Amino acid sequence: MAELHPDIRRTLVFFRKDDQILLAMKKRGFGAGKWNGVGGKIEAGETIEEALVRESVEEVSMKPLSWKKVAELDFIQDAETDPWHMYVHAYISEEWEGEPTESEEMKPQWYKITDIPYSDMWDDDEFWVPRILAGETVFGNFTFNEHDIMTSHAIRQADF
Repeated sequence: MAELHPDIRRTLVFFRKDDQILLAMKKRGFGAGKWNGVGGKIEAGETIEEALVRESVEEVSMKPLSWKKVAELDFIQDAETDPWHMYVHAYISEEWEGEPTESEEMKPQWYKITDIPYSDMWDDDEFWVPRILAGETVFGNFTFNEHDIMTSHAIRQADF
């Protein structure tokens, strides 16, 4: 794989306890109004893991103590105006410090894994999130149109 421009790299973590997963409602900016895991941009000089911890503390006041990589996801918006591209390293954490706390950016809430609100998430989530929650590791490619609606996807098993 070719080296990716650092500006497109992102982290994403799902905190899991027993039969529940922590999702957070994005309150502003890109993805506002959607439930998602916690994460964001990897800053200059920062490792993926350092970004994972920093973003979790900033967004929901939880510091992951351990995590397992479960996915690499390549998202592209194929639009003529203001297209975006994100390459996301996704993890599950079952050990952390702190309690989920609302921030200016995110409102966290625990959901039973059987009750995940996929209709209020990104279109791609229903295709790969159940797989990682079942213990799989995956690589996915997702393309979106100018209205952020998924137009194509491909997912395959990965070994991390």
